[in-house]
Amino acid sequence: MKYRRLGSTDLQVSVIGVGTWQFGGEWGLSYSQQEATAVLDTAKDEGINLIDTAECYGDHTSEQFIGQWLRSQKRDDWVIATKFGHTFHHNFDRTNHWSADEVVKQLEDSLRSLQTDYVDLYQFHSGPDEMFDNEELWTKLDKQVQAGKIRNLGISIGSNQNIHQTDASTKVNAKSIQVVYNRLERQPEAEVFPSCIRQDLGVLARVPLASGYLSGKYKPDSTFAENDVRSRHDREQTRKKLEEVARIQREEVPENMDMATWALAWCLKHDAVTCVIPGCKNPEQVRKNALTAQYVSEEHPQAVRA
Repeated sequence: MKYRRLGSTDLQVSVIGVGTWQFGGEWGLSYSQQEATAVLDTAKDEGINLIDTAECYGDHTSEQFIGQWLRSQKRDDWVIATKFGHTFHHNFDRTNHWSADEVVKQLEDSLRSLQTDYVDLYQFHSGPDEMFDNEELWTKLDKQVQAGKIRNLGISIGSNQNIHQTDASTKVNAKSIQVVYNRLERQPEAEVFPSCIRQDLGVLARVPLASGYLSGKYKPDSTFAENDVRSRHDREQTRKKLEEVARIQREEVPENMDMATWALAWCLKHDAVTCVIPGCKNPEQVRKNALTAQYVSEEHPQAVRA
């Protein structure tokens, strides 16, 4: 595994993280504690140290799985990133809660679920600009930082082109940006990434495999089961994406190289990107994702050198 400095923080994070949206059930799978533990144990074995979750991945369900597992771990070995702003009701049914008092309550609920005294990265979760531009919210969050309950603040932007929130990161004391970035969705390269570099913000690239389309497993005429989150995507747009994936696989992916490995390594080549956080259904996918580290350059601006 290789590690990079997360922006201006003192955190050193593995270039491959573990996304845990799947633990909440919206991928169409229901997890047991044993199954979640197997995923997280494998991450540990592979040298991964960053786990990304959210209060609305289930009703704190993902956080609870992580928290139960975290009890048997050395807490300082892990970078736990969670988010705020939403309440889960049912799959794909959430309400938004952005007031300062509501967010502090969400933080307490997350700490309780994660069975920890602090989170390493607490992220504004895909909220609108009018909720972001709330001085009271950031003032109260800063007090939680001072109290030691939050080590660092971050922003998970909902739009790949949200330069307003990105440019304001330093002003609100946020140290990282989370954004959708992959070979099919390169919009952050235009404005978001240059802003991150100027401010020395860490970048967590979510959906780096484009919801699995960049795994190379699917053809343009592929269909998805009703309980698969991809069945909710526009069918014509999915077909076009998979046609582009087929072209990329023919023209850009080296012969005999796994496409998913290539796609993760492709994201990590950009000077702004600190870490990719692919989801993973099982331990085997964790191991496969971790193999990407061998293709990651040690000359990256954020590389941690021994």
